[in-house]
Amino acid sequence: METRSQDSPTANGTILSGYAARFNSPAIIAGAFVERIAPGAFSRSLGSRDVVALIGHDHARVLGRKSSGTLTLREDRQGLAFTLDVDPTTPDGQTALGTVGRRDVKGCSFGFQVLSESWRETDDLPERTLEEIALFEITLTAFPAYDDTTVALRSLEARQTGAARRVRMKAELEQKVRGLI
Repeated sequence: METRSQDSPTANGTILSGYAARFNSPAIIAGAFVERIAPGAFSRSLGSRDVVALIGHDHARVLGRKSSGTLTLREDRQGLAFTLDVDPTTPDGQTALGTVGRRDVKGCSFGFQVLSESWRETDDLPERTLEEIALFEITLTAFPAYDDTTVALRSLEARQTGAARRVRMKAELEQKVRGLI
């Protein structure tokens, strides 16, 4: 099994979301070659495999699972998007929410098997394009191989603050209309 890392976080209560992989984005792998993921590379795997979300590729630190409904994966035109409903009552859930919320962990990686690939020789490093991937896991990591992966915590507090701000603005507007301020 091969693994790739890199992403960035965003906050909302116990929900983490982002991109575990981006299409057509170059990553230098072990200084030996440039790798890109072709659009659609995950599509067959997403329809047939149970995928888990982990911390640091550690199979003992499961944060969510596709078959349990706590991990949602989808391909869009940018890449492999995910939404992860983290259990805040577990130590690993608390770790994930804390490190992503503070932006100490901003990236993602993934564990996979290559089913189809193509290679192209260049004057610099050879280029590998992953055309079809059997996806086993996505992972939160501080050091992703693909720099433009992302993960973020969506914050209930931020939503509530936004709601409170809208209520305050509405009240101020009503006061202005009545000539009170």
